[in-house]
Amino acid sequence: MSASKKEPGIKAVGLSKAAYQDYGRLIRADESEPFKAANMGTAKRFNHLCELENLRSDKAKLNLCIFRCSPLREKHLELRLLEKHQHSSQVFMPMARDGKYLAVVCLGSEKPDLTTLKAFIVEGAVGVSYFPGVWHYPMTALENQLDFSCLVYENESPDDCQIEYLEQPVIIEL
Repeated sequence: MSASKKEPGIKAVGLSKAAYQDYGRLIRADESEPFKAANMGTAKRFNHLCELENLRSDKAKLNLCIFRCSPLREKHLELRLLEKHQHSSQVFMPMARDGKYLAVVCLGSEKPDLTTLKAFIVEGAVGVSYFPGVWHYPMTALENQLDFSCLVYENESPDDCQIEYLEQPVIIEL
Protein backbone atom coordinates (compact mmCIF):
# COMPACT_ATOMS: atom_id res chain seq x y z
CA MET A 1 0.00 0.00 0.00
CA SER A 2 1.21 3.50 -0.66
CA ALA A 3 1.35 6.36 1.80
CA SER A 4 -1.18 8.29 -0.30
CA LYS A 5 -4.03 6.06 0.89
CA LYS A 6 -5.75 6.81 4.19
CA GLU A 7 -4.14 4.18 6.41
CA PRO A 8 -3.94 4.98 10.12
CA GLY A 9 -0.63 6.54 11.04
CA ILE A 10 1.46 8.41 13.55
CA LYS A 11 4.18 11.08 13.37
CA ALA A 12 7.69 10.25 14.58
CA VAL A 13 8.83 12.74 17.23
CA GLY A 14 12.08 13.61 18.94
CA LEU A 15 13.16 11.35 21.78
CA SER A 16 12.94 12.41 25.42
CA LYS A 17 13.47 10.55 28.68
CA ALA A 18 9.92 11.30 29.86
CA ALA A 19 8.22 10.25 26.60
CA TYR A 20 10.16 6.98 26.46
CA GLN A 21 9.97 5.89 30.14
CA ASP A 22 7.15 3.31 29.69
CA TYR A 23 9.07 1.41 27.00
CA GLY A 24 12.64 1.32 28.28
CA ARG A 25 15.55 3.59 29.15
CA LEU A 26 17.73 6.02 27.24
CA ILE A 27 21.43 5.22 27.30
CA ARG A 28 23.67 8.24 27.03
CA ALA A 29 26.36 10.25 28.78
CA ASP A 30 24.09 12.81 30.42
CA GLU A 31 26.09 15.08 32.71
CA SER A 32 22.93 16.07 34.60
CA GLU A 33 22.93 12.47 35.93
CA PRO A 34 25.42 11.11 38.51
CA PHE A 35 28.83 10.02 37.21
CA LYS A 36 32.24 9.10 38.57
CA ALA A 37 35.62 10.36 37.49
CA ALA A 38 37.59 7.61 35.72
CA ASN A 39 40.85 7.04 33.85
CA MET A 40 42.89 9.38 36.06
CA GLY A 41 40.35 12.16 35.61
CA THR A 42 40.26 12.10 31.81
CA ALA A 43 36.82 10.46 31.60
CA LYS A 44 33.39 10.46 33.22
CA ARG A 45 31.81 7.06 33.89
CA PHE A 46 28.01 6.80 33.87
CA ASN A 47 27.01 3.57 35.64
CA HIS A 48 23.84 1.45 35.66
CA LEU A 49 22.07 3.30 32.86
CA CYS A 50 19.56 0.49 32.42
CA GLU A 51 18.86 -2.89 33.91
CA LEU A 52 19.54 -5.94 31.77
CA GLU A 53 16.76 -8.36 32.64
CA ASN A 54 16.69 -12.11 31.99
CA LEU A 55 13.26 -13.43 32.98
CA ARG A 56 14.03 -17.02 31.99
CA SER A 57 14.92 -19.75 34.45
CA ASP A 58 16.92 -21.71 31.85
CA LYS A 59 20.44 -21.15 30.55
CA ALA A 60 19.86 -18.13 28.38
CA LYS A 61 23.14 -16.37 27.63
CA LEU A 62 23.79 -12.69 27.31
CA ASN A 63 24.42 -12.12 23.61
CA LEU A 64 26.49 -9.13 22.49
CA CYS A 65 25.87 -8.80 18.76
CA ILE A 66 25.99 -6.14 16.06
CA PHE A 67 23.23 -5.18 13.65
CA ARG A 68 24.30 -3.38 10.45
CA CYS A 69 21.21 -1.48 9.29
CA SER A 70 20.63 -0.06 5.82
CA PRO A 71 18.92 3.33 5.84
CA LEU A 72 15.24 3.87 5.16
CA ARG A 73 15.02 5.78 1.87
CA GLU A 74 11.38 6.89 2.07
CA LYS A 75 9.86 9.78 4.05
CA HIS A 76 7.63 7.29 5.85
CA LEU A 77 7.78 3.76 7.21
CA GLU A 78 5.00 1.32 6.43
CA LEU A 79 4.77 -0.66 9.66
CA ARG A 80 3.54 -4.19 8.96
CA LEU A 81 4.87 -6.04 12.00
CA LEU A 82 6.15 -5.65 15.54
CA GLU A 83 8.33 -7.97 17.60
CA LYS A 84 9.03 -8.49 21.28
CA HIS A 85 11.41 -10.37 23.51
CA GLN A 86 9.19 -11.61 26.33
CA HIS A 87 12.01 -12.94 28.50
CA SER A 88 14.75 -10.34 28.07
CA SER A 89 15.39 -6.67 27.91
CA GLN A 90 17.17 -5.60 24.75
CA VAL A 91 19.71 -2.77 24.39
CA PHE A 92 20.75 -1.01 21.17
CA MET A 93 23.72 1.37 21.06
CA PRO A 94 24.62 3.17 17.83
CA MET A 95 28.30 2.79 16.97
CA ALA A 96 28.58 6.28 15.43
CA ARG A 97 28.16 9.68 17.08
CA ASP A 98 26.43 11.16 14.04
CA GLY A 99 23.90 8.37 13.54
CA LYS A 100 20.18 8.90 13.27
CA TYR A 101 17.57 6.18 13.66
CA LEU A 102 13.94 5.42 14.36
CA ALA A 103 12.78 3.65 17.53
CA VAL A 104 9.18 2.42 17.23
CA VAL A 105 7.65 1.00 20.43
CA CYS A 106 4.29 -0.29 21.63
CA LEU A 107 2.84 -1.83 24.80
CA GLY A 108 0.52 -4.84 24.99
CA SER A 109 0.66 -8.39 26.28
CA GLU A 110 -0.43 -11.05 23.79
CA LYS A 111 -0.81 -8.59 20.93
CA PRO A 112 0.39 -5.02 20.42
CA ASP A 113 -1.92 -2.33 21.78
CA LEU A 114 -1.69 0.12 18.88
CA THR A 115 -3.16 2.92 21.00
CA THR A 116 0.25 2.99 22.76
CA LEU A 117 2.30 3.00 19.54
CA LYS A 118 5.04 5.65 19.54
CA ALA A 119 7.80 6.47 17.06
CA PHE A 120 10.90 8.38 18.13
CA ILE A 121 13.68 9.90 16.04
CA VAL A 122 16.96 9.29 17.88
CA GLU A 123 20.04 11.30 17.02
CA GLY A 124 23.69 11.12 18.05
CA ALA A 125 25.31 8.99 20.72
CA VAL A 126 22.06 7.87 22.36
CA GLY A 127 21.07 4.24 22.77
CA VAL A 128 17.77 2.73 23.84
CA SER A 129 16.70 -0.26 25.87
CA TYR A 130 13.43 -2.11 25.54
CA PHE A 131 11.89 -3.60 28.68
CA PRO A 132 11.04 -7.32 28.43
CA GLY A 133 7.77 -7.72 26.55
CA VAL A 134 7.78 -4.28 24.88
CA TRP A 135 6.72 -4.54 21.24
CA HIS A 136 9.04 -2.76 18.83
CA TYR A 137 9.92 -2.49 15.18
CA PRO A 138 13.36 -3.67 14.04
CA MET A 139 16.08 -1.01 14.20
CA THR A 140 15.69 1.44 11.34
CA ALA A 141 18.61 3.65 10.31
CA LEU A 142 17.78 7.04 8.84
CA GLU A 143 19.93 8.83 6.24
CA ASN A 144 23.01 6.51 6.41
CA GLN A 145 23.93 2.90 7.13
CA LEU A 146 24.34 2.46 10.89
CA ASP A 147 25.84 -0.27 13.05
CA PHE A 148 24.31 -1.00 16.46
CA SER A 149 25.75 -3.07 19.25
CA CYS A 150 22.99 -5.07 20.89
CA LEU A 151 22.67 -6.88 24.22
CA VAL A 152 19.93 -9.48 24.72
CA TYR A 153 19.56 -12.73 26.69
CA GLU A 154 18.84 -15.64 24.32
CA ASN A 155 18.71 -19.44 24.44
CA GLU A 156 18.36 -19.94 20.65
CA SER A 157 14.74 -21.10 20.90
CA PRO A 158 11.78 -19.73 18.91
CA ASP A 159 10.71 -18.08 22.18
CA ASP A 160 13.62 -15.61 21.90
CA CYS A 161 11.61 -13.34 19.60
CA GLN A 162 7.85 -13.20 19.00
CA ILE A 163 6.68 -11.49 15.78
CA GLU A 164 3.15 -10.16 15.30
CA TYR A 165 1.98 -9.18 11.80
CA LEU A 166 -0.50 -6.30 11.82
CA GLU A 167 -3.91 -6.71 10.18
CA GLN A 168 -3.49 -3.31 8.52
CA PRO A 169 -0.22 -1.41 8.02
CA VAL A 170 0.42 1.73 10.05
CA ILE A 171 2.23 4.62 8.39
CA ILE A 172 4.97 6.31 10.41
CA GLU A 173 5.61 9.80 9.02
CA LEU A 174 9.14 11.07 9.51
